[in-house]
Amino acid sequence: MTSTWPARLPGLALSLVLAVLAAFIGRSAPIIGAPIFAILFGIILRNAVSLPSWSSPGVAFTSKKVLQGAIVLLGFGIDLPGLWSVGRSSAGVMLVTLAVGLIGGLVLGRVLRVDSRSGLLIAVGTSICGASAIAAIAPIVAAEASEIAYAVSTIFLYNVIGVFLFPFLGHVMHMSDTAFGIWAGTAVNDTSSVVAAGYSFSRTAGTIATIVKLARTVMIIPVSLGVAAAVAWRARESRGLRRERRGIAHVIPWFILAFVIAAAIDSTGLLPHAMMSSLAEFGGFLIVVALAAVGLSVDMRAFGSAGVRPIALGAAIWGLVAITSLIIQHAV
Repeated sequence: MTSTWPARLPGLALSLVLAVLAAFIGRSAPIIGAPIFAILFGIILRNAVSLPSWSSPGVAFTSKKVLQGAIVLLGFGIDLPGLWSVGRSSAGVMLVTLAVGLIGGLVLGRVLRVDSRSGLLIAVGTSICGASAIAAIAPIVAAEASEIAYAVSTIFLYNVIGVFLFPFLGHVMHMSDTAFGIWAGTAVNDTSSVVAAGYSFSRTAGTIATIVKLARTVMIIPVSLGVAAAVAWRARESRGLRRERRGIAHVIPWFILAFVIAAAIDSTGLLPHAMMSSLAEFGGFLIVVALAAVGLSVDMRAFGSAGVRPIALGAAIWGLVAITSLIIQHAV
């Protein structure tokens, strides 16, 4: 079956239905969130029944191309100068924890013998902003649906733990609102979980945690560009002596460039804020649609071969980031 629009529509429609259901239920359970429900519903449907072949082109299109388009739209919700201004007091902690999470994640992934792509997805998800970071990096490294689902599920597990554990530990350590807000903002992954953990501690801590988390989200841009450049370099090296001249479009995926442009447009303030917010919100919903398609692509038998090592890796990176954040705050 060719991948024309008529062929794509059934699978796209199925993903959309699951996304709407996930968004509706996600409002009642914000700690879990619509992205997790979308993947879960997709996986259940994919493995409970035999999906007809007519859904395949649309599911494949949605899990890849719609995902890329969603990342672009998310850029309209990022005001780069504004976020840097309000987050500059925590910039040192944020940058150090980001570096520790990424480098430590890659090293620990090799130690635990976790597949390199899965390890990278878990590392960026833990270090930056959960499912959104995983969604941004996955197309660059050509991650499989099972790898994306496993990484998102791993991040979700520690998001839920963090919501309940962080406020308890914060009170045990007698942390101030500011210190806890920075800690939660740098060490809890998904935005909804950061907000939940922060406001569970105090209103002030919740506000600070949210600001730090939004500033941390901006790091999707340089990390994505770095990963894209690394992938292009490795591909070039694998060709041996062939030295082809390649333009920037071949090094940096189009949707990452478009994401940067969208963030720059939002940062100028030339267009109405309501319009930018609506585009970013729509991008967030398209992430849910794409993740539903990812779930529909997952064969649960693939999880059996992955084992518990990715989960152990997620715990190790999360602990490393959380402890580093506390150490840096104490040091400064």
